[in-house]
Formats: sequence, structure tokens, C-alpha cells
Amino acid sequence: MEKRDELYSGKAKSVYKTDDPGLFVLHFRNDTSAFDGTKVEKLMDKGKVNNIFNAFIMKKLEKAGIKTHFVKQLSETESLVKKLDMIPVECVVRNLAAGSICKRYGLPEGQEISPPTFEFFLKNDELHDPMINDYHIASFGWADPAHIEEMKKLTFKVNEVLKGLFEQANMLLVDYKLEFGLSDGELLLGDEFSPDGCRIWDAETRRKMDKDRFRQDLGDVIETYKEVGARLGIDFG
Repeated sequence: MEKRDELYSGKAKSVYKTDDPGLFVLHFRNDTSAFDGTKVEKLMDKGKVNNIFNAFIMKKLEKAGIKTHFVKQLSETESLVKKLDMIPVECVVRNLAAGSICKRYGLPEGQEISPPTFEFFLKNDELHDPMINDYHIASFGWADPAHIEEMKKLTFKVNEVLKGLFEQANMLLVDYKLEFGLSDGELLLGDEFSPDGCRIWDAETRRKMDKDRFRQDLGDVIETYKEVGARLGIDFG
């Protein structure tokens, strides 16, 4: 497999073509951003930690029967993934109230949400990722009704797998976002799963162990990511 030209560079990852048109190299950089890119910083080892963390989680999900774009980890900061036609929506599941849902509905942070709730957001920084619903997605052609239902089903299945995994490590999976894409018409989980795209709290103290440490200037961002990984049994080398 030969890595070739850069195809796309996002806020924290770059995508490269390979000599196989169906495979890309996903490069995790040290860049970190929040608030639609208005707060930006480079954090040492972030790319390495998120790449290894993501590989661990993707393998767990694959083992549980959830198909993903992940093929294999190539290096400390790069992974090989399948090419996807990405659906421009984010799928969010919330187990506890935190972040925007508290502001929208006046909920106290930490309130249990039972059963867990699901939300769709349009992936568009310029529009500040507005909340959308099934009808918007179908009407504007972002996904067909069958894939909309499948995204919901798979996102909740991910919750079943990962909520228990984090609980065993004395952590709470507060909420998370997923992105999906199509490969030859088949819906696959894409993008990444790392502390950048979810909220994780210590189960006893409710100490924040995710990207909120960067958003809220709590410090020790990557050190805490590594702690999350260590509790799950991830070896960062």
C-alpha cells in the first residue's frame, strides 16, 4: 500500500489517497480546536493518542458486529480506512445532560437521561452545526429514510457496547457523536471515536476526562486522555 497525495485536511485529521482507490490513510494531527475553530492549539501527542484510542474502540465495535471504515493501524498517528461517501450529519446519543442540551432545555448538568436520547445535527461549521430531524435529512437528500433509521439503530447499538465498557473502567459515557458513510451502498461507521468526540466523566467524582478539559481550560488534556485509555486497557507505548 502506497500513501499518495493529501485529499482533505480537517481541523484535526488529514486524509490521504493511496494506490488503492478504495482505501485512504487517516492521519491524526496534534491540532486541537473548539467553538467552530475559534479556539485552536497544538497539543503534544494528541494525534498519537487519538489514533491509538480510535483503533482500540473501532476493533471493539467490529467485534460487536458494528461495521466500520477502519481497516488497521499503520503507525502511531496513521490508520488505513475504507473510502466512504460521508453523510453530512452527526448522530448524538446522550446518557447524561451536558453541553448544549443543558442550555436548550434548562437541564442541570449531570441529570440522567433515561432512556438515552438521540439527536441529529447538520455537519456544517459555518452554520454552527444546527440541530435537524429525520424530515430535513430526507427532504434535502442528505440520506434516504432506510439509512436514517439504520444510523439511529447503529448509534444506539454503539451505546450498548461502549457504555458498559466505560462503566467497567469506573467511567461514565455521558454523550458522543458518530458519523456514517456509504461504501458500495453499505452504511459504515466513519470518522473516529476518541475523547475529542464524546464526554467521559469519572464515575465517582464526575471529573471531566474529555475535550471539555480543552474547551473549559481545565488543563492536563492529553494526560487525561491517556488516563482514560489506560483504564480501558489501551497501551500507548
